[in-house]
Amino acid sequence: MYPGRKMANPLSIFCILVLLLGQQTTRIFTQTVLDGTGEGLNENRKQLPATSTKNNNGKDGLANNEEYHEELVVQPLANGFVNTYFQFTTRWRYGSKENLHNTRLIPRPIAEILLYSDVKEFHITLTQGLWRYESWGYPVQDAAPGAEAWSWFAGENLTESDVDEQWKRVTSTFSGIICASLNFMDKTNTITPQYGFKPQFVSSSTKNLTKHVRYSSLPREIVCTENLTPWKKLLPCNSRHGFASLLNSGHVHNTNYHSLGIKFRTLCNNQDECILEFTESANMVYDPKLVGATNNLDFSLRRMFGQGLNGHCPLADSSKVYVNLELPLPYEMTPLPQYNITSTRGGQTSHYGVYDIQKLKDQKLFNIAWVLRKPQHQVLSPTPPPLLAHRNIVGYGQEKGKIITQITNNYYNELPIVLQENIPWYMPVYIHTLQIKNHKTGELIQPNSLQYRPGVQRTRPYYLELAFKIPSKSSVEISLDFDYIFLKWLEYPPDANHGHYVGSSVITTQLTMARNYTAIPLSGYRFSDSFNATRNSYILTIRTESLILSLPTPDFSMPYNVICLACTVVALAFGPIHSVATKKIVVEQQDSDEPRSFVGKIMRKLKKKNKNSPTIDGEAENTLTSSSSIGSEKVK
Repeated sequence: MYPGRKMANPLSIFCILVLLLGQQTTRIFTQTVLDGTGEGLNENRKQLPATSTKNNNGKDGLANNEEYHEELVVQPLANGFVNTYFQFTTRWRYGSKENLHNTRLIPRPIAEILLYSDVKEFHITLTQGLWRYESWGYPVQDAAPGAEAWSWFAGENLTESDVDEQWKRVTSTFSGIICASLNFMDKTNTITPQYGFKPQFVSSSTKNLTKHVRYSSLPREIVCTENLTPWKKLLPCNSRHGFASLLNSGHVHNTNYHSLGIKFRTLCNNQDECILEFTESANMVYDPKLVGATNNLDFSLRRMFGQGLNGHCPLADSSKVYVNLELPLPYEMTPLPQYNITSTRGGQTSHYGVYDIQKLKDQKLFNIAWVLRKPQHQVLSPTPPPLLAHRNIVGYGQEKGKIITQITNNYYNELPIVLQENIPWYMPVYIHTLQIKNHKTGELIQPNSLQYRPGVQRTRPYYLELAFKIPSKSSVEISLDFDYIFLKWLEYPPDANHGHYVGSSVITTQLTMARNYTAIPLSGYRFSDSFNATRNSYILTIRTESLILSLPTPDFSMPYNVICLACTVVALAFGPIHSVATKKIVVEQQDSDEPRSFVGKIMRKLKKKNKNSPTIDGEAENTLTSSSSIGSEKVK
């Protein structure tokens, strides 16, 4: 919400946005979006705990105030891929804030974050790959490539500077918890959305709390085993038992798409009795051709995850596997589900088979197989979802460019759209070049509302949020010009020629029917809560592709050449300089009467030789005389 505004309850968000927009068309759009959010929050308020500490089984104690559920959803897709969605949900009726010191199933770092900050809701996703909406439909939980996080803060007399400080502290804490680079989420890449992200927490209506939201993304973040291992350690049963035993790093990272998510929120009533809801999710898309199937389209749990399901978590209240029975191909499942569920939601009917793992007699390495008895030669074409979006950069040269976001409405009715852009500071955009054009008719569409905050180099990003309506069965292009700029040489990434990443756009709309829609409603917290969950409208959020911006890059090979040349010069100069600096120079003096000519030098050497020869002869004669005298003495 708009920073600094005070609200008595979540439904007053509509009133604040009316004051901000001031236009009738925007007022109608904002009301329709917020009605769906308020409806879910009111249902959550009805489900808040009473003063009793008894659970469904009627038992007392701290342990009975907590519940833990593990779920697995298997969805074969039309193009032969398989989507598997894991969700681990823990709910703790902790009552007052002082009880957060004593945790059981909830990880202690999560409780400490709520204890020492004003965070009421936090979302984080780590994603590798891109979700293909055209072929796979809509996921249970949507996520942008890389790392993405947003959070709601609420407190009395909470200022913007306090929120910025707490946001930095919370992201740094999660950076250490899951071994990610979330500590790089700072003011240079953080924005404050106005319409796209609505609060999902519930606070006491008796307090005047100011609510603030922060959003940031790191599209270059890579998801690896260093993130999966600490993520699994937050679960009550770790990865030894239950559904988490299927999440082996070698099989998780060998997928076409995988995303890890963490979410928590608080639900409080007027008596300050609260529920802490903590959810971990893992969404993956497998290609059966890469898991060693005999038939290219056959698959099983054992082939996808490398082993069967190792029972259930002893601390779990429920452990269920949901399998979509509306298969795109005539698969035969082994074993058959224990029972089936038919769900009608928003005019869409779905059939699911349920495996209750806690009721199985043999839980060791439980396996489910999907086998095709007859080969399939036809190419399946999936039904396109109601809303699609793509984004790319056009232009030539390295002076000016243009961002184009294309949104396609396959729906039979017009849809309200909220487009959110978080553009980095090194990509300066020109708001006067913004155009929303109908791709079919060519006419321009005027936005109902526009929120724009210009960026400052090395200080804050460019923030843009649009609200408009897209006609039925049409496509819309949103274009925005930008400039290429030069960076300091220390601001380039290690692989400078690879380019700089630009985060995904976030698009929010409201559907009147739930075709290809599997998201969990705001009033629920398990996947089973989405069965027969018909509402007046359904909030849909999708992401576009992340972009790679190739900025003007200097020749980083020149420093290498200079270093090599400098080292060579130093090596060649070191020897002579060291010799001159360490040796003593002595000058030899020559005789003045010494001849300088070659003949004179030879004559001088001969004269020296003649002078030395008589001395040698005299010494020889003296030696002979002394020896003869010694011999005569011996004869006598």
